[in-house]
Amino acid sequence: MMETSATAAKAAAAKPAADRRPIATRSARWAQRLAAWLTTTPVTPNQISLLSAVWAAIGGALLLQGSVLAWIGAALCVQLRLVCNLLDGMVAVEGGKGSPVGALYNEIPDRVADTAFLVPLGYAAGLPWLGWAAALAAMMTAYVRTFGGALGLAQDFGGVMAKQRRMAALTVALIAQAVEHALWGTRYSLLAAAWIVMAGSLLTVATRTLRIARRLNSQHLEALKPEVRS
Repeated sequence: MMETSATAAKAAAAKPAADRRPIATRSARWAQRLAAWLTTTPVTPNQISLLSAVWAAIGGALLLQGSVLAWIGAALCVQLRLVCNLLDGMVAVEGGKGSPVGALYNEIPDRVADTAFLVPLGYAAGLPWLGWAAALAAMMTAYVRTFGGALGLAQDFGGVMAKQRRMAALTVALIAQAVEHALWGTRYSLLAAAWIVMAGSLLTVATRTLRIARRLNSQHLEALKPEVRS
């Protein structure tokens, strides 16, 4: 009985690692050194996850300011949010500082952070509804991913507008907007980014849903095959 419980606990601990988002920067030397240092401090992965939402809130506020320096600052906040998203998992998994509620901290601050960036993006671009639509579409990509995991499948982090790509598009748009505003005083870069994120996120929802359906159908067909006895 105790052996069964221990095996189940190990499986539960291994599942989050198996469902980790593939991030190339995770193998970068600076990231590994920073994560190793954070592991030696009292800082927890959950605190790092919360900090990502704080950076997003600051970035969203800067986005609304409407100045060159504010947009550059917002772009920096986007990247700091991504650094937090990178380090929380590394400190939790490689550093062995994970917690039973780590999955909640891994997901909820991410949804808050996306909304904190994308809703102000719509207002700054002059189409508030577009910002809300982009935020909702981004949240749907996460919903479909985690729903696939809840069905027993490996979580699908792919798609044309997964989180890293959403944030990359936003970073490029903010830098471009700073230049555009200095030269012409217009805001087409922000408007284009909002449309790209919304449309790309909806496409990501569709492609992830189709992949989940194919995997479920494949599992069903495998289950129907007669056992081959030797």
